Amino acid sequence: MKKTLPVLLLAAAAAAGGYAWAQQYPLLDMVAGRVVQKYQQSSCQELWVQRSEPKSPREQEVLQMLRNDPAMRTEFINRVAAPIANKMFECGMIP
Repeated sequence: MKKTLPVLLLAAAAAAGGYAWAQQYPLLDMVAGRVVQKYQQSSCQELWVQRSEPKSPREQEVLQMLRNDPAMRTEFINRVAAPIANKMFECGMIP
């Protein structure tokens, strides 16, 4: 029991920290989830085509928000980097 209490406290603190980010950036959860989902569900060929297409006005707006808020940008990158990098590696988009 003595060993499980610190683990439970650490897990609760981590969950509370994640919840604080969700409260601070509610749009971030939605956008990051959609980006990860897009990369996981798209074929490599679809990703190559999408890469060359112009960004929608909504995508440009979100990108501008990320450029203007370094903390939000950092949190966004922390959430999407691994899934995107793995898919790009699988598709030969990165070495």
